Amino acid sequence: MTKAELISAIAKKSGLKKIQAKEALEAFIGCVTTSAQNGSEVRIVGFGSFVPVDRKAGLARNPRTGAQVERAASKTVRFRVGENLKEALN
Repeated sequence: MTKAELISAIAKKSGLKKIQAKEALEAFIGCVTTSAQNGSEVRIVGFGSFVPVDRKAGLARNPRTGAQVERAASKTVRFRVGENLKEALN
């Protein structure tokens, strides 16, 4: 599902106009981004959690050439699935 398709689905299910659904989705993304930048977890009970993590520097492999390259340390976000979503998938 693309962002545009998600906006359309949100608008349809909530009764909002597409522009309102787009603003709501962008606000959500902004809040999750800001929280991750501050090192805070965003937890949505039953759905899942967005957890900021620090990745250590290390070696990676270029899939095309097979050559090893150094990977710098970085920050990223992991998603942990909540119980309700997990049950819905299984």
